[in-house]
Amino acid sequence: MHQFFVDRDQIGTEYITITGEDVKHIKNVLRMKEGEEVRISDGVGGDFFCTIEKVTSEEVLAKILPKEAGNTELPNRIFLFQAVPKGERMEYVIQKAVELGVYEIIPVEMKYCVVRLDDKKKEKKRERWQAIAKSAAKQAKRSRIPEIHPVMSYDKAVEYAKNCQLCLVPYENERGMKGTREVLKKIEPGIDISVMIGPEGGFSEEEIEMVREEMEVLSLGKRILRTDTAAITVMSMLMLEIEMKEEE
Repeated sequence: MHQFFVDRDQIGTEYITITGEDVKHIKNVLRMKEGEEVRISDGVGGDFFCTIEKVTSEEVLAKILPKEAGNTELPNRIFLFQAVPKGERMEYVIQKAVELGVYEIIPVEMKYCVVRLDDKKKEKKRERWQAIAKSAAKQAKRSRIPEIHPVMSYDKAVEYAKNCQLCLVPYENERGMKGTREVLKKIEPGIDISVMIGPEGGFSEEEIEMVREEMEVLSLGKRILRTDTAAITVMSMLMLEIEMKEEE
């Protein structure tokens, strides 16, 4: 079943109206017809199962069905603080993190980041990253579209991360997976979790010392992972831990 996102003002009591680029996709690419079922979300947690009632060149009218659409979100909010990587790695991180259930993604400038963006490029990148998040949310049938924040400085990112009840900092020089397992046991339903991922050049010692007292600095194993691999590894670990506890 295909998934689409709409604004709240497009949702009525009996019908939902789909407009914009999704109309062309439904009509010309998917070639969907009246009577076919679709899943529609408002991007902030509201989900509906619908049947297509009418397809025109301007809009698609979908009738809301009485059956429950089901929520696909994790019971914990995960805030991913990703050091801005070079090339297309940020796009890959966003796509996969959204599929794995991330709540928000915050690009961060750190000491050893290879890429340095000016203000104009930062905003242009953020717009593209947000579009990638929306596309990934559709594919994964998410109930909401994760927000991609403007690029933050490390200091501001640390302060924002501290709003979470559990703050994780994977660090290549940290040793001992037993400690990592003990940290994951601290996850309880409903708590907010922040994850701080370092850049290609790794965290500086000063950056680690800034968070060691208040955050959980942990290992991801004996091997050195690329920044994008580290992000997806942590998101996978968290998703598994959270969903297993949800099923207990």
